[in-house]
Amino acid sequence: MDELVSRSAASMARAVRNREVSSVELVEAHLRRIDAVNPSLNAIIHLDAAGALAAARTADARLADGAPAGPLHGVPVTVKDNLDVAGLPCTGGTRGRAGCVPGQDATVVARLRAAGAVILGKTNLPEMALAFVTDNLVHGRTNNPYDLARTPGGSSGGEAAIIAAGGSPLGVGNDLAGSIRLPAHFCGIAGLKPTSGRVPLTGYFSPIVGLLKPLWHNGPMARRVEDLALGLAVMAGPDGRDPGAVPAPQGDPTAVDLRAPRIAVHADNGIASPSPETVAAIGRAADALRDVGVQVVEERPAALADAPGLFHRLFNADAGTRLRAEIAALGTTATDMHPAMSGLLDAVERSTGSVGDLTALLADLDRYRAAMLAFLTDYDAILCPVDTEAARPHGPVRGNSYAYPYNLTGWPAAVVRAGASATGLPIGVQIVARPWREDVALALASAVEAGTGGWLPPPL
Repeated sequence: MDELVSRSAASMARAVRNREVSSVELVEAHLRRIDAVNPSLNAIIHLDAAGALAAARTADARLADGAPAGPLHGVPVTVKDNLDVAGLPCTGGTRGRAGCVPGQDATVVARLRAAGAVILGKTNLPEMALAFVTDNLVHGRTNNPYDLARTPGGSSGGEAAIIAAGGSPLGVGNDLAGSIRLPAHFCGIAGLKPTSGRVPLTGYFSPIVGLLKPLWHNGPMARRVEDLALGLAVMAGPDGRDPGAVPAPQGDPTAVDLRAPRIAVHADNGIASPSPETVAAIGRAADALRDVGVQVVEERPAALADAPGLFHRLFNADAGTRLRAEIAALGTTATDMHPAMSGLLDAVERSTGSVGDLTALLADLDRYRAAMLAFLTDYDAILCPVDTEAARPHGPVRGNSYAYPYNLTGWPAAVVRAGASATGLPIGVQIVARPWREDVALALASAVEAGTGGWLPPPL
């Protein structure tokens, strides 16, 4: 892999500002890398080479004219194909939307452009972003760069795969039940699910409303933890359109005193047993944190046991009525659906419940959140697995009880590689912090990255 494309996005931005490399050179290097790896991966599904080169030439000209450089000036990035990018298709992986080309950027995309970023293209996902594998009937299957016979995870699997392979240094994913964190783990990169409300969801397909909205998060994905902080700073904050976006202050991860945090660590959540290699990765991450002065205590929240039932009751609360109506309105028919989507709808439609059941569910959810928050009275963060094992062979991947407990709470969670399986597949760990303390999660993730090595290039 070319050294230029293996750099962090922050390093690329500094190099552009210092005139060590031009944006055009950066974009051309990434287009060459995409040309080399994407036929094997099928990660980028809408490549805008001409548009990216034109934007790069503009970025270089502005810098030459003395215009101020944004934090991502001239840096190429990618965007998941359920976020609007003006002039590029936004299919959401469903056939009824295959011809949709939005005329306006999603808020996160507009903010990336305003920061100087150059959009390379869109990345693959499962249909409607509702599976843990990246495969759909519009664009097909995406493969894991560490083993093409395995999945990169979902739903942000296209982002994770192309970033890991050096085709993009920074991207945007989203997370309802682990959809940033699981692909980051499977592909050995870094990812951040911010606090619910930190980053606007405007321009996300399909429009997120109702009970599930607080569980959904847009967030950055990258090879290096420093780029998660950079991406978050660009994307965060209210936009005047998403009523759930909150004007909360952001901390600086580099200002966190790592001798102060006290974290709880568990390798087994008591619901799904981790592989020995996953346990070892948690041990290495814990040791890396101890080495910099973090207090590490073996403990896990008792309320985790309630998370699977709560999540599935919440997701299934309307028996799939809204999802099926959305798909029908798009023109996607039953025969046009990917089997994963058909199976999901069949499963949720078996749910039944009354208004009283919904009221009880919301009360149980409040109790769960209160119990989890009470656990953090004694801790600044939680270190735990992202999943029980490394990337699986292609095929269905069930929901994972290490990820969605923290969608239910809405807390920030960062993922960073901390080990590998016996066959060389990456294994990530998850660091969950108190609400609005992305700075703590990212500071701890940086320490793990420094102590364990973080991302390693795939054999592709």
